[in-house]
Amino acid sequence: MRLSQLIQRCKKQDIKAQEQLYRLYSQKLFAVALKYSANLQQAEDNLQDAFMMIFEKISQYRDNGSFEGWMKRIVINTALQKYRKQAVFELIREDQFQEPEIEIDEDAVSVDFLLSLIQELPDRYRQVFNLYVLDGFSHREIAEMLKISQGTSKSNLARARIILKNKLEASQQKPAAGAV
Repeated sequence: MRLSQLIQRCKKQDIKAQEQLYRLYSQKLFAVALKYSANLQQAEDNLQDAFMMIFEKISQYRDNGSFEGWMKRIVINTALQKYRKQAVFELIREDQFQEPEIEIDEDAVSVDFLLSLIQELPDRYRQVFNLYVLDGFSHREIAEMLKISQGTSKSNLARARIILKNKLEASQQKPAAGAV
């Protein structure tokens, strides 16, 4: 079945079509949910809530742009909505930060290792880092999404980069297992 047919059936509340859509996209969207969640359980909850929202709002999808992108935005907004309620962002003035320079030896550091370091960031820093670096949102867009100032977005990104830089440097200074 083509995606457009599947979407039309989901718009008609067809449970089998909803199940098929879930199976088709749940793994990709779970990866998105995990980026914006503190742990696996929270990512699962966010994904579940996002799919409920997708099925509720699917009639609003108008075939403009990528359907997967539309769903991804719902997953991100679902996860971020919980963080906005928790007020986990540190509000600061725009002139209180400097962005660090980070150089990564791509041969020495795996993508999985980098993603695990990102996942360890405090929630407020991880959210902004993911939105800006991994998903390409501007600080203006991030500020609107998270209900923070652009300065806070920039500061949280800078602090995330400092933490990641320190963790990367520390990991590269550790001796290899079995080394004497």
